[in-house]
Amino acid sequence: MIHGPILIVDDEPLNLAVMREVLGGLYRLAFARSGEEALRAAVRHQPLLILLDVRMPDIDGYEVCRQLKADAQTAAIPVIFVSGCTDTLDETRGFEAGAVDYLVKPVSPPIVRARVRAHLSLVSLERLERSYHDAIYMLGEAGHYRDNDTGVHIWRMAAYAAALGGACGLDAGICRRLELAAPMHDTGKLGIPDAILRKPGPLDADEWVIMRTHPRIGHDILARSQAPVFQMAAQIALRHHEKWDGSGYPDGLCGTGIPETARIVAIADVFDALTMKRPYKEAWPAERALAELHKGAGRHFEPRLVTAFADILPRILEIKAQWDEREAAGHATDLPTLPADYAPAPPGNAADAHAAGSDARPA
Repeated sequence: MIHGPILIVDDEPLNLAVMREVLGGLYRLAFARSGEEALRAAVRHQPLLILLDVRMPDIDGYEVCRQLKADAQTAAIPVIFVSGCTDTLDETRGFEAGAVDYLVKPVSPPIVRARVRAHLSLVSLERLERSYHDAIYMLGEAGHYRDNDTGVHIWRMAAYAAALGGACGLDAGICRRLELAAPMHDTGKLGIPDAILRKPGPLDADEWVIMRTHPRIGHDILARSQAPVFQMAAQIALRHHEKWDGSGYPDGLCGTGIPETARIVAIADVFDALTMKRPYKEAWPAERALAELHKGAGRHFEPRLVTAFADILPRILEIKAQWDEREAAGHATDLPTLPADYAPAPPGNAADAHAAGSDARPA
């Protein structure tokens, strides 16, 4: 039994009785006998699905559907018209009003059950996707909860990573997954003590040993899910500090032994960290940050990816402007997106920052 009512709207008691017979043993039902009653019931019950008659004495079904879609409280509820109107134009009007399906009376019970089951499956998928988005947002934020002044860095960097992935030939689905996975790359910082994570000066050798455990901690947390987006996030968390020349951590991987998604995130992360203002540095101009990426090509970064990033710099700057505007308007939490663990050294010491990795801090 699904825990959320299906709202059935019809001004004829016989039609309501038929629907009760067809669906009542499978789902919890709510009923309305007019357009006005349907609008009130939709707000009150928040049904999973609405089966809506067209011809009713007060407001016709098309107008009811339009009003449902115009109200933020009910806009997401799918509507199926159930009507005796059989003309193609009637169906067209139904879909234009916002319905997801159109059934013709007299109804066939097997068809009604099949259509209802199919649309409820879509509702479940949408809710699951929403849950993924919520979990991704929370894990992305959690990884940087104790970082200061990162702003929208993780989300903006994720958009850069998706753009770079597309420029390198990744298909649209993988790019979208990358944009969702990248914000979680520093989840492992949850396991790093505050005394190390928030230390204002350079870390000593023993502290670096602890800091360099965060990729594996993040991987172990994220890899518990079998969902593809979390599996990608786990891989990125584990490998985003590896370097093209093998001098990174935790395992000193080099070249194409580092997953491509992690190589992409490393570039997006560093570029965004360089071009954002931090307490110990001003934001670098994009051209200077790009020159720094070129300087790290072949050592920190894959040269091919640096070239691709340079080629799409106009698109990167568009993304930056959009996120800056969003942040200024206070809309920075309606996201797609990514994390930042790169804290570059002050101007003049950028090479040292690259040598230490994206957890470098000012001297």
